[in-house]
Amino acid sequence: MTTIAGKTVLVTGASRGLGAFLALALARKRATIVGVSRSQDSLEQVADAVQALGGKWIGIPCDMSRVEELPALILQIEQRAGSIDILINNAGIEIYKSFQNYSTSEIQSVLNTNLLAAMELTRLLLLRRCGHIVNIASLAGKKGAPYNSIYSASKAGLIMWSDALRQELAGTSVKISLVCPGYISGQGMTADTGVPIPKLSGTSTLEKTAKATIAAIEKNQAEVIVNQDPATEVLTKLLFAIEQIFPRFGDTVYRWMGITNLNQMRIENQMEAKAKVTIYRKTN
Repeated sequence: MTTIAGKTVLVTGASRGLGAFLALALARKRATIVGVSRSQDSLEQVADAVQALGGKWIGIPCDMSRVEELPALILQIEQRAGSIDILINNAGIEIYKSFQNYSTSEIQSVLNTNLLAAMELTRLLLLRRCGHIVNIASLAGKKGAPYNSIYSASKAGLIMWSDALRQELAGTSVKISLVCPGYISGQGMTADTGVPIPKLSGTSTLEKTAKATIAAIEKNQAEVIVNQDPATEVLTKLLFAIEQIFPRFGDTVYRWMGITNLNQMRIENQMEAKAKVTIYRKTN
């Protein structure tokens, strides 16, 4: 069993949502956390919570979509924290749209943040003998989510790359774990949309997902699916297995569960939010 105490852990997307919960869970394990995110203010809020638990924290603002700047980020981390023992690739963004309505810059932003940044950070840290890589994917990478196709593609890429890399590094001291959460209630990207989650899909919490990630590190688990409860997790795995044989059956189940309508509603909410911002700017 891997001991986290005393290890230095790099967490991307650490300022809110799952990243913040991971930082707190790692603080309880007496790790040194290097938190990376775009927002300096939000990083400072997480720092206060980590330090209140007696944890060690180093916050570094960085836009993960700027993949070309990641070598400089690693140098800065090494100057402030030394070597990284564990990397948790958690940073991620979603943009809900019909596929033809995405701009090239939106596609690049999602793929850079969710997939290419994880690949580049891992590549750089493998050169420095990082011991454990954890990739936070999504059930949307197991079965594509309509009107969220770029996010699904990025998470599917993360899943397949993790699988290939785990095999490539078999027999070495480097471990690879993959965590695939379903819908997360309360906070984070799912809650940001303001649309209720379909009851039949099951939901988990940020705290449960953070605990599952810690367990994946300690037990060196290859892949973990996180959903509402053990029974829901087993049903989720069965659905994905059946969908591999009967893809259209999986499509039907997703429509029945309300996932297609859910994401259509999210597009409407995004458009309304943008319209309100535009109106506010014009009147102020």
